[in-house]
Amino acid sequence: MMKFIYMMASPPHFYRLAGKWLPWLSGITLLLLAAGLYGGLIYAPTDYQQGESYRIIFIHVPAAWMSLFIYIAMAIAGAIGLIWRIKLAETVAVCSAPIGAGFTLLALITGSMWGKPMWGAWWVWDARLTSELLLLFLYLGVMSLYSAIPDKRVASRAVALLALVGVVNIPIIHYSVEWWNTLHQGPTVTKFDKPSIDVRMLIPLMVMAVAFKVYYVWALFLRVRVELLERERNTQWVKELLKMNKG
Repeated sequence: MMKFIYMMASPPHFYRLAGKWLPWLSGITLLLLAAGLYGGLIYAPTDYQQGESYRIIFIHVPAAWMSLFIYIAMAIAGAIGLIWRIKLAETVAVCSAPIGAGFTLLALITGSMWGKPMWGAWWVWDARLTSELLLLFLYLGVMSLYSAIPDKRVASRAVALLALVGVVNIPIIHYSVEWWNTLHQGPTVTKFDKPSIDVRMLIPLMVMAVAFKVYYVWALFLRVRVELLERERNTQWVKELLKMNKG
């Protein structure tokens, strides 16, 4: 088992494996996005309270979920790199930050677009919005810190520490609608008894959530491959790869 883990953590092995998966992941992403958007914009019924404007949830909610999911993945990868000094884990943590920042920004923008007709304001300083904005700043802090330190191994360890400290914000975002009075509605999908959402809305919402996750893996593989080439540019396997591409 440990041999398999170390093999998967090998930069040249991951580079080759990720290259084989990239076309499949891009195709799966496009298919899921097409199905999810069709389901959300056409198949799902009109909401009896919010009308057609609620349909932005098919972008907003999965993007918000991904903003939390990617941060947790980044923190775990950073911790693995910090403890076991695994280069690939360090690279995954660093490369996750821009993708997570993108999803967080998308969640904030679509949330504002949804909030204007529902609340009468583009922005309110409630617990959910404020903690989500803080998450964006954490992502940007990770990216800035990594860029500011020339030694990338040292930068990766600093990034891991910052990511781990920021994990405290994740439960605050998730439970903010239960801990404080906010304009956000309570949980409708992740309820222990039964989701209080029409199944015709739930299915495309879940499809979009899976599409965003597959996209994350695709974008991560792409960014990690580029980062590995930069970090390992003086190693033998990269030199051999360049020779093969030139040939």
